[in-house]
Amino acid sequence: MTLNEIIESFKSSVIQIATQTSTGTGFYLNEYRLIVTNHHVIKGNGDVTIKGKTFDKQFSKVVFYDSKYDLAFLLPPNEMEFPEIKLGDYKLLRDGDNILAIGHPYGLNYTSTQGVISRVDRVQNGVNYIQIDAAINPGNSGGPLVNMNGEVVGVNTFIIRGGDNLGFALPSSYLKEALDQYAPLRGSSVVRCHSCSTIVSSENIDGEYCPNCGTKIELISYKDKEVETTGIAKTIEDILEKLGKDKELARTATNNWEVKEGSATIKISYNPDSFFIVGDAFLCQLPKQNIGRVYEFLLRENYNMKSMLFSVTQHDIVLTSLTYDMDMTIESGENMLKELMKKADYYDNVLIEQYACTPKLEET
Repeated sequence: MTLNEIIESFKSSVIQIATQTSTGTGFYLNEYRLIVTNHHVIKGNGDVTIKGKTFDKQFSKVVFYDSKYDLAFLLPPNEMEFPEIKLGDYKLLRDGDNILAIGHPYGLNYTSTQGVISRVDRVQNGVNYIQIDAAINPGNSGGPLVNMNGEVVGVNTFIIRGGDNLGFALPSSYLKEALDQYAPLRGSSVVRCHSCSTIVSSENIDGEYCPNCGTKIELISYKDKEVETTGIAKTIEDILEKLGKDKELARTATNNWEVKEGSATIKISYNPDSFFIVGDAFLCQLPKQNIGRVYEFLLRENYNMKSMLFSVTQHDIVLTSLTYDMDMTIESGENMLKELMKKADYYDNVLIEQYACTPKLEET
């Protein structure tokens, strides 16, 4: 396979994973009908959000994790078809082999970096890892390490901060062992004991301990999707519900939400230290020519508007609405976001149609 063919073959199977506290990468394996990622990406969560090239953001259930080998398995979207991805043989790897690391570093959708295997067998904390020089960063965790045959030979797991491209991937041999052990139990929620590798579930756990070796085990916890929010965060989520938005899927982090309205993306954030709720509508981008006309229009509109403000971030035109948290009620907040969404859609169309601004590119 050529490099381009390998990269293209993985695009629909490499998946973005997010919780309220972290983001990472996963990949789907047809043979096992599971999404593979790192345990540290989903730690403490029974349900996470996933998004792929062929499906929109939705919830996925965590059904397996192993903290020793930093592995976790998730259930894929129902009735979805994915390209075939195969596991490669770790024993065939050699120092100096070319590899690809694929993932979503820093939220940058689908990034692949090429490098070589620096050391096939680098032992860390009693576990063998593949040391690579391909650049991996936060967000890459859980993504596939791929050989030049287009096979997954590892799971990108961690880096040494401050090092120069010192990355480490869990070998596919560990992954295959865990997959084969879990395969007969697919759909069940289990944890693999980090001391003896026994599969532990609610049916065989001995109180809080592994029935085989007595190690304390924390089973996967499935919390109601109805996360308890309070104060201003609850008010904002109540407003989103009144506007017909899914507050669970809108959450991107603590006190941060993102929704789509027409052609615009609306990002809402609350900073308790500054006491302000900010709604940013990311519209189109500045045109390549006649930018002066656009700035004149934006400044004129800023003069006329009372509760909103245009700004330009790099090439993005942003419409912002801001309110003091003590002034936020469900009614006032609903009116604020309604008006922001309405104006965002309106101005996006005006800027594109009358001022030749460029529609904002969306990741696919």
